[in-house]
Amino acid sequence: MDRQRLVYFVAPVVVTVVAVALWELFCVALAIEPFLLPRPSLVGQTLVGSFQPIMWNASFTLATTLIGFALAVAVGMALGVLIGASVLAYAGLYPLLVAFNSVPKVALVPVLVIWFGTGAVPAVLTAFSAAFLPIAVNVATGLITVEPELKDVLRALGASNLQIIRKIGIPRSLPFFFASLKIAIAFAFVGAVVSETVAADRGIGYMMIAASSRFDVPLVFAGLVVVATMGVVMYAVCVVIEQRYIGWAVRGLNPVT
Repeated sequence: MDRQRLVYFVAPVVVTVVAVALWELFCVALAIEPFLLPRPSLVGQTLVGSFQPIMWNASFTLATTLIGFALAVAVGMALGVLIGASVLAYAGLYPLLVAFNSVPKVALVPVLVIWFGTGAVPAVLTAFSAAFLPIAVNVATGLITVEPELKDVLRALGASNLQIIRKIGIPRSLPFFFASLKIAIAFAFVGAVVSETVAADRGIGYMMIAASSRFDVPLVFAGLVVVATMGVVMYAVCVVIEQRYIGWAVRGLNPVT
């Protein structure tokens, strides 16, 4: 591993360790009560002491998030291609997508509960609703930004619109697509956890609400740490896939000289 990659992997670890140490010192120096802001060491003890129930709830959150995210990828990719390839679809659907995105996702949860009841389905659909729009918009942007001159040349060579989309448009939109995945996975976690706080009997969101009702703030922070960790891991997975399939489009880290 060269120096550039070493810095890329070590820097986040160092920053995180320093931030946690400052957090610990801040709580100790000011003698802050755990029910206001627990020390990281206390949060770590809670993670160890309640490991099984935390992991049980985390597995539910992870499952609903991944299902919603997978649906968002499929629907977002299809919508993005449709909007980017058709002026009529762009004019008709884009305003509706913007309007839908303007609706707070927490406001959808009561409606989903009426339709599907409590449990996993509202969490999956909330994760989906939070994640699909970035994918659709980025894929559409990738298709729209194909140079008109390139399209004209391909048409002059006898290529159909479908062939232009398949051979040029979709490959051109892949960097936008993978960039949107890293945003969408975070939104999917937010949507799932928000739904669990309202309409679930398990999951990290449900656990955090139950813990806050009895002022178990260290457990609340433990839930936050678990959600953040799952988000970082899924982000890293998206980065690895991105580098594997479109490494030619990923900008490397250039040392400052």
